[in-house]
Amino acid sequence: MKGLPFLIVLLFCFSAKAQDKVFPEDYFGIYKGDLEITNARGKQTIGMEFHLMATDSVDTYTYKIVYIAEGKRNDRNYTLKAIDKEKGAFAVDENNGILLSAKYIDNTLYSVFEVQKNLLITTERFYEDKMIFEIVFSGKNLEEKSGGLNEEIPEVISYPVTVTQKATLIKQ
Repeated sequence: MKGLPFLIVLLFCFSAKAQDKVFPEDYFGIYKGDLEITNARGKQTIGMEFHLMATDSVDTYTYKIVYIAEGKRNDRNYTLKAIDKEKGAFAVDENNGILLSAKYIDNTLYSVFEVQKNLLITTERFYEDKMIFEIVFSGKNLEEKSGGLNEEIPEVISYPVTVTQKATLIKQ
């Protein structure tokens, strides 16, 4: 009888895991909040929206990022395309010839890319009523090399983080 509460909690955990969300359908909506941008000069906060919606096309979704600074909206109208949903493979199409590879793992959409000698890592974590949006920037020109002493210790190149952007966006 003493083990019954533990067994109930254990069964709940397994049943909750069995009810995994389907991406992106289970996260459709408009999310709003503030984006905090941090760099060597300090912090700046601007408004932000993220829109994830169905379209008329199969495996193609509205993926829109809106930045709001000084009362002005800057809409980034992108498209999310499913490449292989079973494997979590997606692409963010910037609708200008740029396609960013994206991978969905454990309620998070990840993307890593380079633009103008900067490495960017984006993560978008989805929850029932919110999402956490984050971008980390590193300049490739700031590379730091270490290791490489012998065959057992390979050379490693690291890139210091120069800017972060983070927002907790509430589903509307």
